[in-house]
Amino acid sequence: MFKNSKKSILSLCLAVLSLAQTKAQGVQGITAAESSLIGYVDPVASLCLVIGAVVGIIGGVRVYIKWNSGDQDINKELMGWGGSCLFMVLVSVVIKAFFGV
Repeated sequence: MFKNSKKSILSLCLAVLSLAQTKAQGVQGITAAESSLIGYVDPVASLCLVIGAVVGIIGGVRVYIKWNSGDQDINKELMGWGGSCLFMVLVSVVIKAFFGV
């Protein structure tokens, strides 16, 4: 009976050691993924700002054309384009704040 308890203690120790090694590998994988993801935050935020600027310019031109053509209902157009431009700018700020960059 003493022989079986030595085997069970040995197998328990091996299980604990393998679990610790697996946890260490998981932490290394998460750290590598985090550093890789952090590298993409600045380019994505910059891309959102550029898209917001392009949307703002296009919207401004469209509102100006409608205004000069005598369209009386430009408020809806102005709010739509202005809101989309503001959304793209805020997305870039929120992305940076979310990832702490």
